[in-house]
Amino acid sequence: MADYLFSGLKVIDCATVIAAPVAAMMLGDFGADVIKIEQPGEGDMLRLLSDLPQAPKAGSDWFWQMDGRNKRGLTLDLKSDEGQEILRKLVAECDVFITNQPYKVRETLKLTFEDLQPLNPKMIYASLTAYGEKGPERDRKGFDQLAYWARSGLMDLMRERGTRPTQGLAGMGDHPTGVAIYAGIVTALLQRERTGVGGMVHTSLLANGLWSVAGVAQGAMAGGDMETYRNNAKVYSSMFNVYECADGRWLQFNMVRNEELLSLAFAAMDVLHLLTDPRFSSLELMYENRGAMIDELKPVILSKASEEWLAKFAEFDVPVNRIALVEETPRDEQILLNEMAVEPKDPDHPVPRIINHPVKITSVPQVGPMRAPELGEHNAEILAELGYDEATIAKLIADGVV
Repeated sequence: MADYLFSGLKVIDCATVIAAPVAAMMLGDFGADVIKIEQPGEGDMLRLLSDLPQAPKAGSDWFWQMDGRNKRGLTLDLKSDEGQEILRKLVAECDVFITNQPYKVRETLKLTFEDLQPLNPKMIYASLTAYGEKGPERDRKGFDQLAYWARSGLMDLMRERGTRPTQGLAGMGDHPTGVAIYAGIVTALLQRERTGVGGMVHTSLLANGLWSVAGVAQGAMAGGDMETYRNNAKVYSSMFNVYECADGRWLQFNMVRNEELLSLAFAAMDVLHLLTDPRFSSLELMYENRGAMIDELKPVILSKASEEWLAKFAEFDVPVNRIALVEETPRDEQILLNEMAVEPKDPDHPVPRIINHPVKITSVPQVGPMRAPELGEHNAEILAELGYDEATIAKLIADGVV
């Protein structure tokens, strides 16, 4: 087996669904030995997400294959004494323990940092919560729709004037939060390398949602005039706006922010005459009358197909792009050339391409996506590594401990 950055690193993924398991998957992508712990007979709900009514049906458990890859699977009844014993043996040998179990569950099953740290002082304990480690909402259940999207204020801001708040997408907050957990773990591993001391890493869906909306929320915390901000945001600038094309596709304009770029954009659209219109004769007037400017530009953009407009704006080097359709991603050259999605290395893999996480280091090779484990697939293998003989393993299986 090739030598990867985290080869030899032992990781326990005692978490569920997306965000925390994604951090474990990323460690596995760089060579860590990740053991995924699941409830016998049930498994992680992540296994079911591909079959939800709102998910694209592809004849495979593609969500599980994406986020559950490069791990070994162990089913374990943590409510049993024998299951607790097995877990503690794993903890004593691991480098990283990851969990997002609600705190009441952690306390009941003795999975808190205070419970496990004495077993392995060098261990990195990574905790994900919905709303943070402290405060009145510490024990609240939450998913990315609730904590990242709704509770942070993102959901309120991401909508058109006069419309209801927009629902988010599956994993929209979980996946970036997984990257944040990974960053915390890697930071703690560097500290351990320098000091020999482990510790606790933690983040929350709310913290990551707040970080995503920080470009507005920081203004609120600075005492900004939010009423004026909200009134101004009801109508975007004409040069920070979306426009429909003749082929039904949409263009996003962005950061056409000075007179030079504005002239180039208007030249590309062949509407330079609008710059002599008294309503738009200065940047200030153009913003003040932005609704009228949008009304002038809408029929212009609607007169040509998006491909023609893309070529025209590229010619003038104006920052405009077409709003992509997710159906286009499997054949998107930019995505494939940059290995944002890659072919699995496992010949038995049921999915033709797997979306990669966004962390890339040219000097650090990445393990190719290997098939996510079947429920309890590596039970006997992992228990044997812990010193259990065949008869004991058989009894643990028969008793429903694993």
